[in-house]
Amino acid sequence: MKYVLVIPDGVADEPQLSLGGKTPLQAARLPAMDEVARMGIVGRTDNVPASMPSGSDVGTMTLFGYDTLEFHTGRAPIEAAAQGIQLNVGDWAVRCNLVTVVDEVMSSFTAEQYPRDSAKQLIELLQKDQCGDSHWKYHNGVSYRNLLIYRARGETPPFTKLTTSTPPHDITNQPIAEYLPSGPGSDELRTLMSRSRELFANAAPNLARIAASDHPATQTWLWGLGQRPALEPFLKRFGVRGAVITAVDLLRGMGRLIGWDVIEVEGATGYLDTNYAAKGRAAIETLQRDDIDFLVVHVEATDEASHEGNTAAKIKAVEQIDSQIVAPIHEWLQQQGDYRLLISPDHPTFLRTRTHSHGNCPFAACGTGIAANRLATYDEVVAAQSDVGFPEGHKLMGWFLKQDGT
Repeated sequence: MKYVLVIPDGVADEPQLSLGGKTPLQAARLPAMDEVARMGIVGRTDNVPASMPSGSDVGTMTLFGYDTLEFHTGRAPIEAAAQGIQLNVGDWAVRCNLVTVVDEVMSSFTAEQYPRDSAKQLIELLQKDQCGDSHWKYHNGVSYRNLLIYRARGETPPFTKLTTSTPPHDITNQPIAEYLPSGPGSDELRTLMSRSRELFANAAPNLARIAASDHPATQTWLWGLGQRPALEPFLKRFGVRGAVITAVDLLRGMGRLIGWDVIEVEGATGYLDTNYAAKGRAAIETLQRDDIDFLVVHVEATDEASHEGNTAAKIKAVEQIDSQIVAPIHEWLQQQGDYRLLISPDHPTFLRTRTHSHGNCPFAACGTGIAANRLATYDEVVAAQSDVGFPEGHKLMGWFLKQDGT
């Protein structure tokens, strides 16, 4: 049996006035996803507990079958695992965005998709400034997504579970003052953020962007901090060997923490320009391996479109996922024997608010042992009509992998 989960990140949404009251999923042309719906089951899954902030760290951990109320410790330690950064007792990882703040308002949480080479220069500048401190170490990531590691080195860390921070993508076009880190150790984070403003003001990459009429990265934004989670290996938990295809460190880190292979794909960017077709081809190549039973294909583009409030881009992205990923994968699965295919986002991301939201996500699953529930399309409205739902989303994975389909 081969199992596949396709995650169109943040694709779940609300009805749009610009689409005549349809959601992007309803407005998009999705023959492959609709075929999965017709052949199998359409239902709902709630992947983000109401008591937790909505984000892919919570949503994907839930989708992979882990109760986030038990296992989740923060976003940054998952991304640290993606970079092979070992967190010891007392160590904390902190997500470090490069952002553009104008007149104390969050203008861009990505500093307009800050170029990777330029981002590396800024991170090196930050690290050089901190090289005399034994606790802090900056790590370059991809574009605006970077990390800051606190090494305890036998001392009591300044942070606790009461330390709070806000994802910058939740406050686009809002004043930042009330969203700065708070609680134990937050003064240190605020000091580092303030220091980054001074360092970035005359940094060469920023001056070059200003000269080219592009937005500079005006500062860092520190958030998502936590310690290494203790996750049971997926193979031990569910009895299948997994792999993940993704362009973002969060999913790479989750995969490594639960014992999956991480498959790198040339041209996968984590943005709207990602190479959808290459992901589809890599998925089929990976599924042909005898040592892989279960494959996750994650696509960030739909989420990025929502963060930009770009309805047309969101529709185009999900149509690309449908035609270049879901369609070829499903065709291959049907030819090779027993299989199951699941499609589900990790959380809703609303075009209206440009940020992640709580609430149900539609899923569609088909394949061996899954009897059809006679719902014909994959979208939020049809899913709301289904009698199949998982209010505790971490239970969906166990259902999907059960051999009898019950």
